[in-house]
Amino acid sequence: MSLVTVLKAIKSNKIKTSLIYLSLVVTIISIFLITSISHGIISMYSNMLKSDGDIIVTQAKISDTFFSNVNKNLIPKISAIKDVKQVSALIVGASPVDKLPIVAIYGASKNMFDRYKLLQGNYPQENQVIIGNSIYEQLSNKNEINIANKTFVISGVFSSDIGFENGGVVMNLDDAGEIFNKSASMLLIDTDLSKDIQPIISKIKALSQNIDAKSTQNFVDNYNQFKIINKSSLIISLVAFIMGLIAIASIMSVTVMQRRDEFGIMKALGISSKKIVFSIILEGVIIALAAFFTAYIVSNLVLYFIRHIDALQGYVNGEITFTLALYVFLTTIIMSILGSLIPVYTALKVDPVTLIQRGNS
Repeated sequence: MSLVTVLKAIKSNKIKTSLIYLSLVVTIISIFLITSISHGIISMYSNMLKSDGDIIVTQAKISDTFFSNVNKNLIPKISAIKDVKQVSALIVGASPVDKLPIVAIYGASKNMFDRYKLLQGNYPQENQVIIGNSIYEQLSNKNEINIANKTFVISGVFSSDIGFENGGVVMNLDDAGEIFNKSASMLLIDTDLSKDIQPIISKIKALSQNIDAKSTQNFVDNYNQFKIINKSSLIISLVAFIMGLIAIASIMSVTVMQRRDEFGIMKALGISSKKIVFSIILEGVIIALAAFFTAYIVSNLVLYFIRHIDALQGYVNGEITFTLALYVFLTTIIMSILGSLIPVYTALKVDPVTLIQRGNS
């Protein structure tokens, strides 16, 4: 059967085509947004860690860096290890700030300050903070803020390509330690080695039984919260896929019932079941392609607006990569094929005369 015949069939069943098209668009947008946003969160946090060192030291046997407490007195000992270039300390936490319900708080050692690009003002001294650009404009008081019942002077405004940082507050390590009652959440170690850093990791672990040291890449790959986010997005995407598949199969079942006489005549004229099935699948694939490109455009627009919503403070971000687009494209094609194949194949098992009679009834 020719492509022209397939296109005519699509046009002649406008309601069915529209319903399948809309079902696919909504499903594909859901998969795009869920996956890209979850990957965006992981990417932002992992990039933040990777930018400051080859090795990460955290408290041993903890599930999240927010609960980690590492003694900063280990810094001189680690700095003395051969091929260690620099050791930085970081405290990560969260707190309400002004009218904002939750803001990321970073307590950083002074050798980390240059990673925050100042737009105005100076780096913080004691009892001072610098504010991320994405939340600065939302503050009612641009001179000082209160965190954990303590007042801090705003000494500057900074910008960062990482949304978590750009929507956060940075202060001195000691000030953050008083607020969150810890020495450091993690130590970030930069080395002179480009490959084998395992000897350094072993020496760091030998300093204390209360710490764990990993390469930054190993830490990111095995971070529990990243695994949870990935699994959650996969499950939700799978649910969206199943719902889309059920919707297409249901709509196609109704369509097949309406076109039974047409299929019966085709079979009576000697057109094989394989050709009829192929034509129906081709209809579904063409609709799926149109839905995919529509969903791709809409999803990119939604992600663009999400990135520029002030209320989200830059914490929610996402990008549709080529790999993700390819994955969703293949998922869409599979969904359309399965959704079309199941009802059509079932109907074509029936004798052509019976199909004609049923179609006219």
